[in-house]
Amino acid sequence: MNLQTFFDPVAKFLSEKAYPENSFFSQIIIHQETFPDLNDVQIALVGLKECRGSRHAESMERGSSEIREKLYELKKGMVTYKVADLGDLISGDSLNDTYQKIRQVGEYLMKHQVLPVFFGGSHDLDYGQYLSYQKMKKLVTMVTVDAKIDMEESGPESDRHTQEIVLHQPNFLFSYTHLAYQSFLVDPTLVNVMEKLYFDHVRLGQIRDNFKETEPLIRDADLMSIDLSAIQSSVAPGAVDAQPFGLTGEEACQICWFAGTNEKLSSFGIYGYDPYFDDAHNKTAKVAAVMIWYFIEGFYSRKDSLSFKSADYIKYTVSLDTKPNTLVFYKSKRSGKWWMEIPHNETDRFDRVSTVSCSYADYQLAQKGEIPERWINAQIKLY
Repeated sequence: MNLQTFFDPVAKFLSEKAYPENSFFSQIIIHQETFPDLNDVQIALVGLKECRGSRHAESMERGSSEIREKLYELKKGMVTYKVADLGDLISGDSLNDTYQKIRQVGEYLMKHQVLPVFFGGSHDLDYGQYLSYQKMKKLVTMVTVDAKIDMEESGPESDRHTQEIVLHQPNFLFSYTHLAYQSFLVDPTLVNVMEKLYFDHVRLGQIRDNFKETEPLIRDADLMSIDLSAIQSSVAPGAVDAQPFGLTGEEACQICWFAGTNEKLSSFGIYGYDPYFDDAHNKTAKVAAVMIWYFIEGFYSRKDSLSFKSADYIKYTVSLDTKPNTLVFYKSKRSGKWWMEIPHNETDRFDRVSTVSCSYADYQLAQKGEIPERWINAQIKLY
């Protein structure tokens, strides 16, 4: 597969701009006249211009360049980056062709141990991101951050793409988690559907009540998709369908940091930016750029091996008076994060998870003789 044929180079006005030596731009490989060599690359930036799936797309095709400009101007972190900007994906003749192109690119990069970061375009493009996992022969967990639950029966693809993911055949979706939705924007029947499918859904208010409890949910994700409409319009006015209420910029960046530190997560996407709706200083592009920056910094702060039998983890066994008789927990000596073991049967078709992420609060609950809700939900999903 010749990956270069899928991309346009980074716009000349960006690559020819003068940046200081300590800038993000100066520390990464850019697709300019030649395509980056991916042999030593760990993260690949993939700009998206496709917007045919959106109800409103006044100038969305410029979104990736605007985000890229703000990202290039940021300062590099403390570690050496192995990051390449592949440029902008060339959209297909049809919207479905673009989904398939995203699938091919994501599949190729992950096969070569490169994590794709998709940015720009409409939120329905996460369908292509999801399809990248189809040939992996394993169940995957997806986390979406969005003010709405995009499972409508009609309307543009950006209103229906989550339903397309859930109904896709062959089905390889183990679990789906939706964060930061706002109740007054969501039909209660969609919430009921989520509950019947045993999908996790966390309202904006619930996130605010206990923000740290979102981290274990994010830590179980194989892929994450963020719609910028989940952020307050005062912070991100350039989000398509921007809302007055939502996450703060700091909360959005913290979520990206959580995602970056997740050793399981192998693709990441930020969607829904339209410069037409942004302010004169392109504030939203700056927010999206900083979110990507925090994700990359989180990636280079990964500490855990996920080898729970190694000396890096402390094993705790809690006895219960009911079935199951015991619950097994693991705590990382490096990061202080917690997991719990889920009994499972082997399957010929997919690899089954044997642990789920949890928090210290779950361990404390088990010590009191109660079975954590996360454990119960994981059992239901497995069987």
